[in-house]
Amino acid sequence: MVERVNRQFDREQIKTLPLSQRENKLTLQRDLIDPARYVPKLSAQAEAAVRAAAGEIRQARSAGRPVILAFGAHCIKNGLAPTLISLLEKGWVTHLATNGAGIIHDWEFAYQGMSGEDVRRYATEGQFGIWEQTGLYLNLAFLVGAYEGLGYGASVGTMVEQDGLRIRGEQELLASMRKGLAPAADSATLERAAAAADLLAIIRKLHLPEGLLRIEHRYKAAGLQAAALRKGMPLTGHPMFGHDIIYTHPANRGAAIGRVAERDFLSFVNSVAQLQGGVYLSVGSAVMSPMIFEKALSMARNVAHQRGAKIDDFSIHVVDLAASTWDWQQAGEPPMDNPAYYLRFCKTFSRMGGRMRYTSADNRAFLVALHQALA
Repeated sequence: MVERVNRQFDREQIKTLPLSQRENKLTLQRDLIDPARYVPKLSAQAEAAVRAAAGEIRQARSAGRPVILAFGAHCIKNGLAPTLISLLEKGWVTHLATNGAGIIHDWEFAYQGMSGEDVRRYATEGQFGIWEQTGLYLNLAFLVGAYEGLGYGASVGTMVEQDGLRIRGEQELLASMRKGLAPAADSATLERAAAAADLLAIIRKLHLPEGLLRIEHRYKAAGLQAAALRKGMPLTGHPMFGHDIIYTHPANRGAAIGRVAERDFLSFVNSVAQLQGGVYLSVGSAVMSPMIFEKALSMARNVAHQRGAKIDDFSIHVVDLAASTWDWQQAGEPPMDNPAYYLRFCKTFSRMGGRMRYTSADNRAFLVALHQALA
């Protein structure tokens, strides 16, 4: 019985294809949005929400308070990277957070200027998500980042910015492992030793030479993760295991994913801990954003309460395409027999305190209009 339960699929049987052979639905040339020229179409309600958010962001930033923007992958797929980069570079946003798919689409755009496969077609062919460069390079970035002490987003941003990955020598990694075996090794040394072992295993498996593994990113200017790295602002990745196409690749290692994702989650919590007087924007993220926010805020409040402080004065703007059937601002939480109760991205945020406002709008129209209002 135990043997049957522990049976696992062997990823070594997977046959990957070059990313260059994949047909893509999205291209930078056609789909990238210029926030100065795009004309957003919003309802009167959404326009009012944009004006309110812009005013709150101005007030927060003038007081030195954070503005956190969490977004789903469609913000990248919809060509909003220039808008997000501009908000970051102008100082309107102090922390960006996205899911694993957002990280992947942003990287593919920076690498090849295209993204977005035909899921129905490639799933039928047994080829969905099984592309060599995306799977190999991103998993390698996380293995290297885990050893270097980087987070999920910074691991990819570093690979884009330096056009490759710096592969450490075997002797250095073995030395790190030996330090971890010392009786007096502290927790950080032990963790780095474990990360060194993971990295060394894949280096040996793939016969990677020491030095820079060259990975050219011809469209680096469109890379949001690289832009955040240059600006010195956090762009954190919040994956869920098995949700993203990189898990299909034989180079995937769960321990490395866990290390870099944990660092990004704690970075996110650190920003939420400063949210008093700030603004939180959740755009097109029905699951990731509300889930990490509620845990982060609880952790931050736990520590704040111990020193007699509060985190209760902040604004939350939730934006999604679903039509609003409930007035979350005035009526509070709906009863359990109302379908609106089961909208996670509204229910969770309505329980967090502060001032929550839900807006039904396309993410392109809302974010570009917000950018224009702030400009």
